[in-house]
Amino acid sequence: MCGIVGYTGDKQAAPILLAGLEKLEYRGYDSAGLAVRKGKSLPEIVKAKGRLIALKEKTNAGKAIHGNCGIGHTRWATHGEPSELNAHPHATEDREVVGVHNGIIENYQELREKLIKKGYSFYSDTDTEVAVKLVHYYYENYGQNPIDSLARAMTRIRGTYALAFMFKEYPEEIYVARQDNPMILGQGVGETFVASDVPALLPYTRQVYYIGNQEMARLHKGEITFYNIDQEVIEKELIEIKWDAEAAEKGGYEHFMMKEIYEQPRAVRDTVNAVLKNGRIDLSDAGLDEKTIRSIGRIYIVACGSAYHAGVAMQYVMEELARIPVRVELASEFRYRNPILEENSFVIIISQSGETADSLAALRLSKEQKIPTLAIVNVVGSTIAREADHVFYTLAGPEIAVATTKAYSAQLIAGNLLSIQFAYAKGKLDEKRYKELIEALQKLPEQIQKVLDDEKERIQWFASKYANAKDVFFIGRGIDYAVGMEGSLKLKEISYIHSEAYAAGELKHGTISLIEDGILVVSVLTQKELYEKMISNMVEVKCRGAYLVAVTMAGNYKVEDTVNFALYIPETEECFTPSLAVIPLQLLGYYVSVSKGLDVDKPRNLAKSVTVE
Repeated sequence: MCGIVGYTGDKQAAPILLAGLEKLEYRGYDSAGLAVRKGKSLPEIVKAKGRLIALKEKTNAGKAIHGNCGIGHTRWATHGEPSELNAHPHATEDREVVGVHNGIIENYQELREKLIKKGYSFYSDTDTEVAVKLVHYYYENYGQNPIDSLARAMTRIRGTYALAFMFKEYPEEIYVARQDNPMILGQGVGETFVASDVPALLPYTRQVYYIGNQEMARLHKGEITFYNIDQEVIEKELIEIKWDAEAAEKGGYEHFMMKEIYEQPRAVRDTVNAVLKNGRIDLSDAGLDEKTIRSIGRIYIVACGSAYHAGVAMQYVMEELARIPVRVELASEFRYRNPILEENSFVIIISQSGETADSLAALRLSKEQKIPTLAIVNVVGSTIAREADHVFYTLAGPEIAVATTKAYSAQLIAGNLLSIQFAYAKGKLDEKRYKELIEALQKLPEQIQKVLDDEKERIQWFASKYANAKDVFFIGRGIDYAVGMEGSLKLKEISYIHSEAYAAGELKHGTISLIEDGILVVSVLTQKELYEKMISNMVEVKCRGAYLVAVTMAGNYKVEDTVNFALYIPETEECFTPSLAVIPLQLLGYYVSVSKGLDVDKPRNLAKSVTVE
């Protein structure tokens, strides 16, 4: 949520800031702004409501604002409506201090009231303006030292933040601070950068620093100095980003989402190959050996959104193969229900960004109770990756579309790999079965590609016919229910069609009252033992007027006697079917959104990285 970009060097800053903000559009936003200064001159601030194109038009693509130091921001509203007035950057009346902020300041009302008593007035409804004026208060009253002012403000602010400031008396410098919100600093030759995520920096540098919690930094031309909360200078490790810059571009596809759907075979293959050595799963890079695995008596999987759905699928596979009790929890609920974690428990946190606020809080709660933790994340060096006891990196590469596809598929594969190895370490698999499962995993990339090749055009045609649907239900049993949950989310988040997923056996306990003529029902049925029960549930809704779509295994062609439209996936191990069955559902959501003329990559009100509660 929200995006920060900053630059100081010898080049014109505004075009660089705008280009960086474009790379962060996937994070979600409703307004944008720039503050740019030339030498000792006061910063020029330009803001616009809506998409970044409005800001580009206001500034003639940045050419109308001159200066070699600046900060830019895309805002996702949390305090105050989306408007030009509430957009960042915010500043004091004399522009002595100008700042941008990602996150939420929980005690902003209290701080605001205290600042009003000190003579400050406020023009916006944002918590960010409070932060700017709090820093200004300490700056004016305690020696006009930016680092000291930031440190004092940090001790008063409760909440999460990534902050970037410019001070009138410190030209060509940017000051930053961080608490639980992502921030990356880029090191160039004679220039430095700050951004919320790597894609904004890739065109300019691959040398980056990750700033830690309760830390600050001063950026000057080609020079970065780090400080802890006690204002002591500290050293940070310079890291080289290995991503291919082209991986964050559309590469000829109309939308990032379609590009990322087609990258799933590669994402799955790379994630498998990263831990497969000589035909065996090796989790040593994650710090997991057989002794550690054998000590695990219960697993909690904690996540949000699509990562939660990947966790639900993992629950079925882990319990089936390893016979370890698994409980899947929504991170936003887990952290507040005072969970009872037994000594032999193991907590797995799943997060694409590694910065998800609720998941990070759940991780810290688990560590407070001295329960070992494993992070399944896609971003190297992210906060969750740094703080977890063990890390399993998915190799999906940069994912730009808000609606996740390849990161979700990589999480599914990570869950399968862990389940197989845990089962083997626990003595639940013999050598023959162990190798069979690994071979099945290795075939998944080509099978995913086959689904894309075989079903894409049929789904595109179908989506164009049913893009005006008002309500859609997804049903399934067992692990198919987990797939239905993800399919439902994909449809609703990018097409804005009301959609729900239900365990098929639960329909008759109330939900079937909503079925009427023309209601679209998507059934996932890939499990042989549950096939006949699913057919019964499908007949129940069809006789009440539902239009039935089925996603099932190749060979189950009798399903066409029941459904109106069938989609087929190749045969694989039943516990791995989610990796194939989700592909048609992703394509369905995508093509419905395209047919409706919606912004596929940046759906309204949503953000890629949810770094606030």
